[in-house]
Amino acid sequence: MAQKLMSNYDIVEPEEKADIYIINTCSVTNMSDRKSRQMIRRAKEMNSKAFVIVVGCYAEVAKDEIEKIDEVDLVLGNHQKANIDKYIEAYFDGRDVNDEAIESYFYDFGSITYTEKTRAVVKVQDGCNNFCTYCIIPYARGRICSRRPESVVDEITKIAKEGIKEVVITGIQVSAYGKDFDSDYRLIDLLEEINKIDGIERIRIGSIEPLMITDEFCERVKKLEKMCHHFHLSLQSGCDKTLKEMNRRYTTAEFGEVVRKLRSIYDDVILTTDIIVGFPNETDEDFEQTYDFLKSIKFYKMHIFKYSQRKGTVAAKMKNQVSPEKKEERSKRLLKLSSDNEKDYLDEYVGKDVRVLFEEQDGEFVKGHTDNYIVVEAKGSEENLNKILTVHVEQSGEEKLVGTLIWNRNVKKV
Repeated sequence: MAQKLMSNYDIVEPEEKADIYIINTCSVTNMSDRKSRQMIRRAKEMNSKAFVIVVGCYAEVAKDEIEKIDEVDLVLGNHQKANIDKYIEAYFDGRDVNDEAIESYFYDFGSITYTEKTRAVVKVQDGCNNFCTYCIIPYARGRICSRRPESVVDEITKIAKEGIKEVVITGIQVSAYGKDFDSDYRLIDLLEEINKIDGIERIRIGSIEPLMITDEFCERVKKLEKMCHHFHLSLQSGCDKTLKEMNRRYTTAEFGEVVRKLRSIYDDVILTTDIIVGFPNETDEDFEQTYDFLKSIKFYKMHIFKYSQRKGTVAAKMKNQVSPEKKEERSKRLLKLSSDNEKDYLDEYVGKDVRVLFEEQDGEFVKGHTDNYIVVEAKGSEENLNKILTVHVEQSGEEKLVGTLIWNRNVKKV
């Protein structure tokens, strides 16, 4: 979307006054909806004459609600936003954009987000077929649709020539990539093709479903020398009863086996996850099962979400909704466990050498990530950016490692 606009308009920073505001919304939780509404009102406060366009998942599932907000000029669904440049042109030409006959079509959504000319986020898939009982996303994004592999490879080849070293392969349900093709081509096939692209030194995957990690996947992925040893496995609960009510389609035993497989092929693998606390019918006993399971797995980091009722989902109609106080209590316990785990992991790296892709400069320090996505900081300069260099770790800090740049030392991939 941004690429289409950049050739005709100046993109300004969020705090700057603009003539057009495009609010790309999320609708995963009630908090997401609230933040979207706040941003909409903030835009008009900055420029009362601005043209405010609301797009994204919140716009998709609650269009009538958003259209009632006085500050909103136009609401576009997820597929309509492919034509956002045409709507803007109609507005500046003095035409009524709400009556504008602009055809909505499915588009090649190859949007890329750059991070200091170092990393690119490449979306290869949209939509979701899972229909977890708590989630509004399948209604907002529709069924799965995969981007053609040749389009992905061509784009990554191009950005590699521009200096990008790392690509993150993402999608709403990226594990389902290729399932809508008339062939057996799947995500692992795409990863193997990306691994051959000159200039790309690291490949990372976004959030994936546990059951994608099969024996075949492990045998093939371990041969990809550019593959990062970091996997975000979306768990949601460590209680089998709760997983079933969420319609998550796996058990804790199956999840544990996936963890075993990944740790058997990479001795330095970092695993992260998402957890929902306070799901309807989650008793104290259910939560304790979750806590004990998470403690046994010992993720590097856990993203904790308090369950949020989403209108139109199965879970929103369930009885025995958990109180906000109980959700807060459970959230705090898991956040503490996550923090303790992270500290233990970081402490293990003190005295070791790691390879770091440096992405940004902060005063006299440069910062970046290891292959397994640990933040590392070392004294350096701008000339160190967008390079993979070796750092000797001297201490662990809050959510990061601190060390010294060293030269002419080969280290094991970390």
